[in-house]
Amino acid sequence: MPKKFEKKFITYCENQDLEVNPNQIAVIEKLDKYHHTNFKSFFSKLFSKKQSKKGFYLYGGVGVGKTMILNFFYDHLQEKKLKLHFNEFMLGFHDFVHERKEKNEENVINQFVKNLKSKAILIYFDEFQVTNIVDAMILGKLFDQIFKEDIKIIVTSNTKISELYKEGLQRDQFIPFIKILEDQSIEEELKIEDDYRKSNDNQKQRYFFPLNQETNFNINKFFRTITKDKKQSSITINVKGRDYKIENFYEGILRFNFNQLCDQNLGAEDYLEIIKNCKFMVIDQVPQFNDTNSNQQQRFITLIDVIYDKNISLAVTATQNLDQFTSSILLEKPFKRTISRLYELTSKEYN
Repeated sequence: MPKKFEKKFITYCENQDLEVNPNQIAVIEKLDKYHHTNFKSFFSKLFSKKQSKKGFYLYGGVGVGKTMILNFFYDHLQEKKLKLHFNEFMLGFHDFVHERKEKNEENVINQFVKNLKSKAILIYFDEFQVTNIVDAMILGKLFDQIFKEDIKIIVTSNTKISELYKEGLQRDQFIPFIKILEDQSIEEELKIEDDYRKSNDNQKQRYFFPLNQETNFNINKFFRTITKDKKQSSITINVKGRDYKIENFYEGILRFNFNQLCDQNLGAEDYLEIIKNCKFMVIDQVPQFNDTNSNQQQRFITLIDVIYDKNISLAVTATQNLDQFTSSILLEKPFKRTISRLYELTSKEYN
């Protein structure tokens, strides 16, 4: 079997001055095999006796390179493909249902998946997670049809398949989806000791703490620098009939207080609409998290996922250093991903 992705990945790492890690190479080898068995010629499939698995599910801790590997794989695919934020994908499904007002669930799922197949034969979900009971209840039937239509799925997650939506509301209704995903997926764990986002002299250049007079002076000085000669205005976005006003808009540079984004009834669809207008974002006064403000923490996790997925640079002020954040009990695992992403987002180059 050819190892075209493995060879390209080693060259990529060398060109980027990245360590060629054997654990990552092992995953690339599995992706080579996955691609070979799923995208071979029609005649090869016709005479193949073995049923190939249509999903590739890569999980592991934060900052181990899951996204880097699947981004590399995705970028080198020649097949018709889509990369989607999972929240964006589910919002698209719910909008599709709403527009058609179709009462027959099976029919609308079939229509949605056929429409999806006209756009791609492979879909990539980075950092797959389920927090919404409405989504949890529909996913089994939705993914069952996706696999029946021979659409391939590649996924990264912090969580193994069997632990998805763990301790979630009415989880028993989510079990059929877990079984489908397990049956149809190659499941691989990527284990690496270090969080690469914290290494390589990754300085937190735009993460300001604690909240005091000096921090306030420094963030304001930084903000004046990046908005120099830019006109301030306010814009209003509309999401499904709801207006949301952005007061501090500087030609694509946005500044918010944490409460403006996470202490209101906002969700992924609102954040996606906000980000459409954004090249750089400043979020002020991010608090500590615990069980009393877990709703705000969940919104913050979703917000950072959207910002990361859309490749937006970030500046943040907070009550404490990144490695001193606490969390509500139920959100400890996904919040580790958020912290890791904040390391990267507040140090990635902004032009």
